[in-house]
Amino acid sequence: MDRIGVVDTMFARVDMGSTALAELRSCPGYGERFEILYRTVPGFKDLAVEAKILIEEHACRTVVALGMAGSAPVDQVCAHEASQALAMAELMTNTHILEVFVYETEADDPKALAAICHDRARKHARNAYWLLYEPEQLTRRAGQGIRQGSEDAGPLET
Repeated sequence: MDRIGVVDTMFARVDMGSTALAELRSCPGYGERFEILYRTVPGFKDLAVEAKILIEEHACRTVVALGMAGSAPVDQVCAHEASQALAMAELMTNTHILEVFVYETEADDPKALAAICHDRARKHARNAYWLLYEPEQLTRRAGQGIRQGSEDAGPLET
């Protein structure tokens, strides 16, 4: 049976992990074709090593890494460092790690920010499933300005 990893953080102010898990559990083949391994780490700078562990030690075919950056300038720097670490883990393991970061600066209203978190987590969890089992779903959406966490931007007129 295949494995999909989900790793989230205690630092996030929204439980994006539960949203990603629910979406993956609704995908065809859950429990028969694939199972989910779920882990939580303290903060987003810990995501890369946990994703790498899920891939190398637990044979996950892809990982959804969920994190939230605060609004302070140092948080933006830390998010950048965490993003670079995730990219490095992808290259080291030759495995897709879907980075699902939300920034507190994306919305002033707490309800709007929570909605962004849940939408982005749900859509990227579905992307992880498509990446493994229905890649044509991704191809069909190429060049369409599809967004996670907000309304689609749509394609540019050519």
